[in-house]
Amino acid sequence: MTQVLDNNLDTDLELSDAEMHLYSRQILLDGWDIEAQEKLKLANVLIVGCGGIGCTTAELLARAGVGKITLIDADTVEMSNLQRQIAYTVQDVGFYKAEVLAKRLKSINPHIDVIIKVEKLDESNVDELIVQQDLVLDGCDNFTTRYLVNESVKKHNVALISASAIGFQGQMFMVEGDSACYECLFPKEDHINESLRCADSGVLATTPNVMASLQAHHALLYLGLALTPLKQKLLLWDGLSMKQRIVNFQIDTNCSLCQAI
Repeated sequence: MTQVLDNNLDTDLELSDAEMHLYSRQILLDGWDIEAQEKLKLANVLIVGCGGIGCTTAELLARAGVGKITLIDADTVEMSNLQRQIAYTVQDVGFYKAEVLAKRLKSINPHIDVIIKVEKLDESNVDELIVQQDLVLDGCDNFTTRYLVNESVKKHNVALISASAIGFQGQMFMVEGDSACYECLFPKEDHINESLRCADSGVLATTPNVMASLQAHHALLYLGLALTPLKQKLLLWDGLSMKQRIVNFQIDTNCSLCQAI
């Protein structure tokens, strides 16, 4: 099921007076100007999963002025989600996450376009979705979907920023152009255990929101300024020690996906 929320959508390529006012604190930044803001307005972003990471990332991008945001998630809101998924309330339990989140985004920023996909991302729709995007933001909690997204972004040369959170820890990296990919970092044969999920291992309320903020920040740097600080780098965040480190990685010569492209 696909829906489009475009009430009062401003389709002018230039920023309106209302948009200039909304984004004024951002435009004032040294190193960020109207041109960068207009690039955000023209950007198409796909958010895979509207859970702990996805819902916060989506809201931050909507507030910042990303012009078109596509949300894909087949799940409904559950009571256990409210501990960390800040877009939802008790009144939303039982409703589709993508629909609830989309309405929230439009209430925050009426100048953006929100596409809702209440469905599971799989082989039947992944290529059609990703080929249209400027950037894909993956915050899902299963390896099958992550590998599928990784394969499609490499095939269509679309940038990917992937973030994950579990327990007290999070990690994030970027795939862009000819860079190493998700499978270079995490070979499929080493990550076939789908039990490594928040539902099974637990997660502190703040962990996914920290990672979502970092993911949204990197997305803005890429879309507005064409910066790629995490290209072929893995960011590791430890919520117990409050330490963060960045590790370089290269294309794996055994990665069949990278070698085939």
